[in-house]
Amino acid sequence: MSEEILNKIAQSALLTLDLEDYYPRQETALFDLKPYLFMEQILREKDFRAGLQNTDWTQYQDKIVAVTCTGDAIIPAWAYMLIASYLQPIAVAIVMGDEKNALQQTFMDRIAAIDLSAFTDKRVVVKGCGDLSIGGVAYMEITKRLRPVVKSIMYGEPCSTVPVYKKK
Repeated sequence: MSEEILNKIAQSALLTLDLEDYYPRQETALFDLKPYLFMEQILREKDFRAGLQNTDWTQYQDKIVAVTCTGDAIIPAWAYMLIASYLQPIAVAIVMGDEKNALQQTFMDRIAAIDLSAFTDKRVVVKGCGDLSIGGVAYMEITKRLRPVVKSIMYGEPCSTVPVYKKK
């Protein structure tokens, strides 16, 4: 009486989505405007442009760059545009704010870029356990994106899921 053991999870029509696959792995770097300001407080266009021209931009190569100003200064919008024009060809991503914001925004951008066609009318398990601390915002974002196209959304592992949404 040797019955074959069947892996019902492998045979199920569940699709697993692991958000860790979309988590940014690149190094982050901070670009602070403060050192480019006169007396670290005033943006003088000529000096600012010269400072940017003399910057070694290769230090930001293939990195996620957070652009901020730690000084108490009023920065005109064109200054951020100018910085972006230098960083865009070399950085993986450019985000306003600190390094944590940059990492989170890049992660959200990657989730927003997921092609959902493979998930249409499918039962999806969003993987819950992993090596990285993904954060609730990512789970909320993927749920918002998946809900209009999937049959159901579950959280966890295929062997033990928590139901989140089921199309009626």
